[in-house]
Amino acid sequence: MRTFDVPEFYRSPIIGRVKAARKAADPRKQDFSPSVLDFGTVRFLLARHFGFCYGVEHAIEVAYRAIAEQSGRAIYLLSEMIHNPEVNEDLQSRGVQFLMDPDGTPRIPLEALTPEDVVVVPAFGTTLELSAQLAARGVDLKAYDTTCPFVEKVWKRSAVLSASAHTVVIHGKPGHEETRATFSHAAAEGHALIVKDRAEAQWLADFLQAPEAHGGDAAFAARFAGRATPGFVWHTHLNRIGVVNQTTMLAAETQSIADLLRAAVQARGGEAANTRDTLCYATNDNQQATATALAAGADLAVVVGGYNSSNTSHLVELCAQQMPTYFIRNELEFTDEGLRHFDVHAEALRLTPDPFPRSEAVPTVLLTSGASCPDASVDRVLQRILGHYPGARSVEEVLATV
Repeated sequence: MRTFDVPEFYRSPIIGRVKAARKAADPRKQDFSPSVLDFGTVRFLLARHFGFCYGVEHAIEVAYRAIAEQSGRAIYLLSEMIHNPEVNEDLQSRGVQFLMDPDGTPRIPLEALTPEDVVVVPAFGTTLELSAQLAARGVDLKAYDTTCPFVEKVWKRSAVLSASAHTVVIHGKPGHEETRATFSHAAAEGHALIVKDRAEAQWLADFLQAPEAHGGDAAFAARFAGRATPGFVWHTHLNRIGVVNQTTMLAAETQSIADLLRAAVQARGGEAANTRDTLCYATNDNQQATATALAAGADLAVVVGGYNSSNTSHLVELCAQQMPTYFIRNELEFTDEGLRHFDVHAEALRLTPDPFPRSEAVPTVLLTSGASCPDASVDRVLQRILGHYPGARSVEEVLATV
């Protein structure tokens, strides 16, 4: 696989060495067991796969190349480069400006842009509507387009479904940049509908079996307002469907949604295409590696990444099903008062005064991160946790056993 020119300050002397050793021993990634770092006073289970994926490394390389090549010109990102605060803040410190927030709220009016300005398309891609608006202003979006190839793969799959008169059902977070972009591309070819989770898919399946008992046309229109293409008629456009997903969703949930809706549509005499899972390889690998690490057993899990990162939040959900789990942005969440961490269900920060166990038994911490998190950030988190367990073996001594 191609390697990318990622700034050195995102790399890690600890995590990098562990990953290099695992890659050398298992180049085909067939072993998903976690790496064990035993410091004597605390053990870490490092998930086999985590951190920057192909699409993220490509996006970072392109963004920093734009800065190097376009000195003196205004450089804009459509929105956050990726969902990681360290990366976005560093880009902003170098003069890059964001045109909008992740939810699409404008920060800078498009009317302010000129053909001389540089615009970088983030890894999530963008909508056809925004692309057309910028093209009308003479802005070139091709020079620094970092759209992830796995996102583009979903768009291509959607086009195939539309060409065969299937409605594209998108499993994704409605406000997420990637889901909005996929919806835009699917809508250009035919009809599309966004389903946010398994519970909503269940409602839709029940509705298809007994629409009047669930409120009829009005209830459908209210629930899916803004998430169905113009002119969407459920009893027509849900007769032939195909399910795709935002590439960072939980694989098991997407499969469950596809199975549920397939059965509901077929029960009405309709047809559901046999779509393959459209998660990216990194999302699949990270979820499988996390599940394997969980099976090995630990006292608690720490997941590092941006709080608005979809793929990271799903790793948190996997871990939280089995053990106390702390979702932290980086090492700065360690405070004198305790550990600040993000509650994905309440969407709020929490503070736990002392989450790390101290007893005669050596505690085990499962440590992983999302696909948009620098290894250097995980490195610093590991070092902060080590600080809670004095008398630990040295890093060099432990790494020598990896």
